[in-house]
Amino acid sequence: MSSSPGSGLILGVPRETQVGEARVALVPEVVNKFTTLGHRVVMERGAGLSAQFPDAAYANVEFVDSAAEVFARADVLLKVQPLTPEEAAMVREGTVHAGFMQPHNNLAAVKILRDRKVTSFAMELVPRISRAQSMDALSSQAAIAGYKAVLIAANTLDKFFPMLTTAAGTIRPAQVLVIGVGVAGLQAIATAKRLGAVVEAYDVRSATRDQVKSLGAKFVETGVTAEGVGGYARELTAEEKAQQQEVLDGRIAVADVVVTTAGVPGRTAPRIISTAAVERMKAGAVIVDILAENGGNCELTRAGETVVHKGVKIVGPVNLPAQLAYHASEMYARNLYNLLNPALKGGALNIDWSDEVFAGTALAHAGEIKHEPTAKLLAG
Repeated sequence: MSSSPGSGLILGVPRETQVGEARVALVPEVVNKFTTLGHRVVMERGAGLSAQFPDAAYANVEFVDSAAEVFARADVLLKVQPLTPEEAAMVREGTVHAGFMQPHNNLAAVKILRDRKVTSFAMELVPRISRAQSMDALSSQAAIAGYKAVLIAANTLDKFFPMLTTAAGTIRPAQVLVIGVGVAGLQAIATAKRLGAVVEAYDVRSATRDQVKSLGAKFVETGVTAEGVGGYARELTAEEKAQQQEVLDGRIAVADVVVTTAGVPGRTAPRIISTAAVERMKAGAVIVDILAENGGNCELTRAGETVVHKGVKIVGPVNLPAQLAYHASEMYARNLYNLLNPALKGGALNIDWSDEVFAGTALAHAGEIKHEPTAKLLAG
């Protein structure tokens, strides 16, 4: 695929339209990398403004006045948030799209992309293999979510995080419990430790024990392990959940702050903190549930709200990466570049479908759904 002989491809970046979304798919540094390869970039005016990248910060970019013009001209369309059905219908037939898609929640748009023979790469499908770490947008954005979750907790808690020795006496450090030790959980642990809290953490994957300890936190032992495929945790059985819950409830009860990060991609977040567990917590304690948008790890979580239940504050933040939009956009744009770069050399698009990264990240191609779980949903 090439936009015209010798001219390279046109990469298009529209302005994100979802409420609260401040990120942009390309930042100036990464634009320069693409143009060095011989490609051109067309962006909607103001696309990077909310991430603190004004139009003037971009060199070698053609700015246009509407998203429709970006969609009409792009050979490769780059976005952050999933395409809406209306946007999917504007993607040119036979072209390429890359961005988050959340296909299980976005089947109407996926069907349109399929029917328009768009090659769609869903960034959440990047395989969890060592070679693809630089392309792993889920991980890059999760690190931001873990960091921000702890800052929210520190702002919400009416206590200091660190131990302080003052003329008025010694202030004990806050007790922080992190549930789920993926990328977000590890960043939450590290951030809470930097702020001086006493930190413990739990994950059903026993392999995370050493990672927790390496950050200076204590690993909560429940006797339950659930090693899954691809670095994710598997679903627990009812008996395992009960055993886990008994131990965790005891640790939750004594925590000043609980940060929950436990999730399985494409599924509703597992319920880990019950109302009964919340009622055992101290008045003034804080829960920050970063899975709020996916149903929440806490029974009382409400996405986009702070619920106060018997003195305990349950914070359900949404789109945490957008709250750190500058660095989140930098990291995401690099993820996109690292994914597409091998296919964009020589001024054209040449995808090696034998490469497990391209094959695994593809949601749709040539009129077919390549992601089996999504194909089954559409067939059903």
